[in-house]
Amino acid sequence: MKIALMDSGIGLLAAAAAVRRLRPDADLVLSSDPDGMPWGPRTSEDVTAHALDVARAAAAHRPDALIVACNTASVHALPALRAELEPTLPVIGTVPAIKPSVAGGGPVAIWATPATTGSPYQRGLIREFAGSVAVTEVPCPGLADAVQNADEAAIDLAIAAAAARTPRDVRAVVLGCTHYELVAERIRAAVRQPGLPPVALHGSAGAVAAQALRRIGAEPAPSAEPSAALAVILSGRPADLPEAALAYAEGRLLGAVSPAR
Repeated sequence: MKIALMDSGIGLLAAAAAVRRLRPDADLVLSSDPDGMPWGPRTSEDVTAHALDVARAAAAHRPDALIVACNTASVHALPALRAELEPTLPVIGTVPAIKPSVAGGGPVAIWATPATTGSPYQRGLIREFAGSVAVTEVPCPGLADAVQNADEAAIDLAIAAAAARTPRDVRAVVLGCTHYELVAERIRAAVRQPGLPPVALHGSAGAVAAQALRRIGAEPAPSAEPSAALAVILSGRPADLPEAALAYAEGRLLGAVSPAR
């Protein structure tokens, strides 16, 4: 079994680690676009062009499924990716976990990039799934870039700024950018209020990993013999895991296997 994941940068690590935990025997292909980052400020057409290039680089490795581990690419490029690659290669997109986040009754905050915050796409998901639950959209300028570069000081500043914009009574936070899942516990600590239970965080990594297995008819097998195959593609070039990836537990989990090019 071989699962490919694509993103603009290292935000794909969370979903890749989720796949690794569900199926440690799966070979992984990680395709990203550090030369073209960030994708958020690009036009929809430009995002689609970059996403297609990254997806094609991954598809050349003949995976069984492709996870689009990027909210921006899923919003703008998913129809084009599916039109080109399916049905030969199942394509699984990433959607902010708004629906499960409102199950507890709220209030809920959605942390997302400035480009996604307030977008028709996100507002549509809120209308569709939130019902009467109070939802606050919280822009997080600089957080994805800080995570991408493993810039500890910048991560702390961006999280603190977003936490200050988050209502104190929020009981759940949706992580609306895959990069944010790499610093989830730091976000949880920043929004926790004294005397209240920890805030629930809702990312997408586990859901998209499970969906990828369902699409190819595979069952979770967390005790399977681990695979040693990991192919990393950076803007079309075979590479090793970026050094910044190893700053996170998810990257270290993946880096524990030998690269395969």
